[in-house]
Amino acid sequence: MPPHASRRTLLTAAAMVAATAAGAASAAFGTHGAPDDPKSPDGPPGHHPDRASLRRFVDGMSLAEKVGQLFVSRAYGHSATDPEPADAEQNQTLFGVRTAAELVSRYHLGGIVYFAWAHNTRTPHQIAALSVGLQQAALTSGSRIPLLLSTDQEHGAVARIGAPATLLPGAMALGAGGSTADAQRAARIAGAELAALGIRQDYAPVADVNVNPANPVIGVRSFGSDPHAVAALVAAQVRGYQGAGVAATAKHFPGHGDTETDSHVGLPVMRHTRAVWEELDEPPFRAAVEAGVDAVMTAHIVFPALDPSGDPATLSRPIVTGILRERLGFQGVVVTDALDMAGVRQKYGDDRVPVLALLAGCDQLLNPPDLGLAYRSVLAAVEAGELTEARIEESVLRILELKSRRGLFDEAYTTTDAVDATVGIRGHRDAADQIAAGTTTLLANPRGLVPIDATAGPRLLVTGTDPASPTGTTGPPTAVLARELTALGCRATAVPPARAAAAVPGHAAVLVCTYNVPESQGDDPQHRLVTDLVASGVPVILLAVRNPYDPARLPACAAELATYSWTDVEMRAAARVLTGVARPAGRLPVPVPGRYPLGHGLSR
Repeated sequence: MPPHASRRTLLTAAAMVAATAAGAASAAFGTHGAPDDPKSPDGPPGHHPDRASLRRFVDGMSLAEKVGQLFVSRAYGHSATDPEPADAEQNQTLFGVRTAAELVSRYHLGGIVYFAWAHNTRTPHQIAALSVGLQQAALTSGSRIPLLLSTDQEHGAVARIGAPATLLPGAMALGAGGSTADAQRAARIAGAELAALGIRQDYAPVADVNVNPANPVIGVRSFGSDPHAVAALVAAQVRGYQGAGVAATAKHFPGHGDTETDSHVGLPVMRHTRAVWEELDEPPFRAAVEAGVDAVMTAHIVFPALDPSGDPATLSRPIVTGILRERLGFQGVVVTDALDMAGVRQKYGDDRVPVLALLAGCDQLLNPPDLGLAYRSVLAAVEAGELTEARIEESVLRILELKSRRGLFDEAYTTTDAVDATVGIRGHRDAADQIAAGTTTLLANPRGLVPIDATAGPRLLVTGTDPASPTGTTGPPTAVLARELTALGCRATAVPPARAAAAVPGHAAVLVCTYNVPESQGDDPQHRLVTDLVASGVPVILLAVRNPYDPARLPACAAELATYSWTDVEMRAAARVLTGVARPAGRLPVPVPGRYPLGHGLSR
């Protein structure tokens, strides 16, 4: 391909190559009709195969192929076959191969998970081309089973794919909006765009009930603290994602909402009693199961009331099999949280973790730190009799059934046309703004400062914290807010905190963005900034752009708002509320201790 070839040309060419290379398997995967023999060596039966047909196909797979289907691994590079040299080197070091395509073939993988830091998610056309190349590798090797490509696209604080794809309000913002219709609509849009990129499993929605303001890892990723409200929104998002053809994944079972340790770096302990768990943590997961969720992700947390062994839930048979399978009746795919996280690696070695996860009842083994070691360990456990081949086949069958439900045996590839017709289109972007309009929460307005009369062209100073964009494609939030306020008629200027105090004179108001102000202020720079600005005498409007707990940890301001995210869509929504273009409609989905109750929110 010449160096000036466009991404569109590359994607079209990749799809043509893939279709040609997969010719031998086309009948099996529904591109030209299903084979008469369900045991056809060309691949598994196509066109919505039934369980019996899939079971017969599994019976014909080698043990190595069955074990491979259980693994979902990272792979470095923007391309399946032609990664940048540094990514090829990383693949070689970690996996013994240079390309993602070779990785799929070597380990007979069931899936690949996309990450921005692995350079998988640059642009929509590049992502789709990567998906096509990976499916080509799967469909032309081993059992010729399509991959389940996945990512964490929760929106809000966690997203792997950025603009020009549509970025929507995150979970707590949707919780503030309180509309199950909007939650379902957001998930359907997100799912449609993922499917167009070739990604057919999303690790969302978060079903954790966030009742701990000190929770370092969930927070605004949760819909809120009311288990029944969270349950309704989780079920709505399950319907939205899966209505768009993407497997939803409710996480993090049995509930990660009341922990003070991040399982990425440590092993959290949940202190809830069994009765509290049934009342608080269980309802969203039960709602997800009743909504037909395709997958549930386990948490790397110790939950003594559910299993006193001290094993994390991911490795706990009483939790995964006893509660999720037997109590809740979940028959779908159980996927572990990432196995490279510290929470699951503290008690057992990397060779034991995947085996114990399978013994607990998990199906998909997500992102082990050493794929080769994990793969060999599962094979060895079968050969030693610790795991039976029948147990492996149970999980493989569930995984293949999920792939069948999501249409991968009918059509595994995406196309340029699908990307162009779906990803980041105007209708989706407008819908994102409409949904966000109902999420901004006006917490305090004692002086009636909001709405600001933009027709008078007031001079506004915007300052505060500018956290990094979750996708690297939005923000910085203070600049976005200033730009949007100016577009609505104000004269707004963004300045860094170090220059804010000196710039205050001559402004009608100062808007300050805060981000997770700590409970113990000490010499916290955000607390010092707000204190100095309030002392200036110019009205200060506070915007808590992540967790809504900030106002209780800062001096009272002339007006206080919560946006629940610092992405562009929420900054645009805040600007419209601030200037009266939209009425504030959000209600707190969590209480702010010492300041505001659950459900609080002003209409003006």
